[in-house]
Amino acid sequence: MAKKLQLSAVQWVGIVVLALLLISVRLFEHALFYDPFIKAFHNVAVTIPDYETGRLFLHYFFRYALNTSISLSIMWLFFKDTGMLRLAGILYVVFFIVLMVALYITLQMEAPPLKAIFYLRRFLIQPMFILLFLPAFYYQKYVAEKN
Repeated sequence: MAKKLQLSAVQWVGIVVLALLLISVRLFEHALFYDPFIKAFHNVAVTIPDYETGRLFLHYFFRYALNTSISLSIMWLFFKDTGMLRLAGILYVVFFIVLMVALYITLQMEAPPLKAIFYLRRFLIQPMFILLFLPAFYYQKYVAEKN
C-alpha cells in the first residue's frame, strides 16, 4: 500500500506563509524589481521598450533566485527529502541558464518576436516550476513507490 502525504499543522502554516511570500513578490514587483517589460506587456505593446540589459538581467536573476528559494522551501516542507530538493535545485539552475540565454538571444534579434519575449520572461519571473515539481515529486514519492 502506498504511503500518504501527512503534514503537521506547523508544516501547513509554513506552506501558507511561504505561498503568501510568493504572492507578495508579485504584488510588490514594481517596487522591488526593474522591469520595463511589465508596462509594455500590460499595455499590449507592439514595440520593445528601452531597457538596460545588465540591470534587467540582474533583476531577473534576483527575482528568480527569490522565487526559487521560496519554492524550494515549500517543497522541503511538503516532502522533507534532500534528494528531491537537490534534484529540484539542479533543475531550477538548468532552467534558469537556458531561459536567460534564450531571452538574451531573442532580445538581440533584429525584430524579436514579442510573444517569445513575453513567455521567456514569464517563466523567469513567475514561480511556475513549482506547479510542475510538486505533483511530479508527489507522484514519484507516494504513487510510484508502491510498484
